[in-house]
Amino acid sequence: MNVGMLWFDNDVKSDLIVKIERAAAYYLGKYGDKPNICFVHPSMAQIESKEQVLRAGDIEIKLTKSVLPHHLWIGIQSLNGNSIR
Repeated sequence: MNVGMLWFDNDVKSDLIVKIERAAAYYLGKYGDKPNICFVHPSMAQIESKEQVLRAGDIEIKLTKSVLPHHLWIGIQSLNGNSIR
């Protein structure tokens, strides 16, 4: 994904899935499309192994240190890997 929406959420009472759902709802309202990929800083995900696939409903969650903690980079990735929006 090359283009997406950057979302900031530092609510310590909400888990990552809830944060992604909030960002996805906003994204849908703003752009009229459902996002299917979200990049987050590894510190935001509690995982046991790096090979574990993370999902929030239909949204695939990818871990990257390129996104700052408490930020979500959410958008749409097509089947060929290119960003639609």
